[in-house]
Amino acid sequence: MREAVERLWPELEWIEDAALREATARTWELAFERSPLEPRDLDEIPFTLLVPDCPASFMAHKRCVVHIARRAAEAMREHMGDALAIDMDTVIAGAILADVGKLLEYERVDGRARQSRRGALLRHPFTGVALAMEAGVPDAVCHIIAAHAGEGDLVRRTTEALIVHHADFMAYLPFKNLAR
Repeated sequence: MREAVERLWPELEWIEDAALREATARTWELAFERSPLEPRDLDEIPFTLLVPDCPASFMAHKRCVVHIARRAAEAMREHMGDALAIDMDTVIAGAILADVGKLLEYERVDGRARQSRRGALLRHPFTGVALAMEAGVPDAVCHIIAAHAGEGDLVRRTTEALIVHHADFMAYLPFKNLAR
């Protein structure tokens, strides 16, 4: 499974801290071990079930979010310098892991993605945090997973969590608006 995760996520190499890179990859391995989905499914299933017939795949969305988050953090560092501390590894790991819980929230039936029974009870921020904590992901990254979606509106997001949250919504809201 490790090889499949590394093929899925070449962006893992952007994480400089070896222990964080390992914990991030391990989280995806745990997700696949417990999911009815296979790595190849992520290029086929929609990234959201909230947009009918969503044309973007899970991996297209996820890759976009990771790249937006990284570039945004780089621009903020470039233009704000030391005025705002940003941990780039935390941003990247958080962006890679933000939707890992969807592997437990979704299932495929007759070739179509749908919400699983578990997903109806526990949205992906909750299951994602559980997987990440089990894999040894630090709390600062677990905070991003927990706070990236609407559930995060109830907490004070860190700078890194704000970056990932906005990157995620930049890659989601245009599809939601098209569906209206």
